[in-house]
Amino acid sequence: MGDDTADSHDAADDPEYDPDARERGHPIDSNALLIAAAKASVGAGRLPDLLRRADGYLRERADEYDRRFERVDDEEGVATYLVPEDHWTTVGDDLGLNRREVDALRRAHEQHLLRVGTRRRRRREFETALELREAAVIRR
Repeated sequence: MGDDTADSHDAADDPEYDPDARERGHPIDSNALLIAAAKASVGAGRLPDLLRRADGYLRERADEYDRRFERVDDEEGVATYLVPEDHWTTVGDDLGLNRREVDALRRAHEQHLLRVGTRRRRRREFETALELREAAVIRR
């Protein structure tokens, strides 16, 4: 029992530990989730499940994302990348998702990037980047 307490304490001391992301099961900022749900053509209750599935998929490939794509932010155990324009179509195909579900994932990750841009005073830069690329957010 003492070991469990020590493990919990160690995790909480880790600067990469984000208890909110672990509880949600995906890295998307809650406000970005609300905006994406309002714009998406899937039910708001369905979006968190889609995000958890996508997060599992992306986390399995995190090393590949580090090698292949531009990481534009890395904070609180969440890495944000700019990826090719067809990224979410490919992910959706791999996960067996329909067009609306893919669009909802793309919007959620895009909104998360824009919120990061606002916090970092880089929103215009990220808006411009999203004209050519998509965003992918991976929980670490």
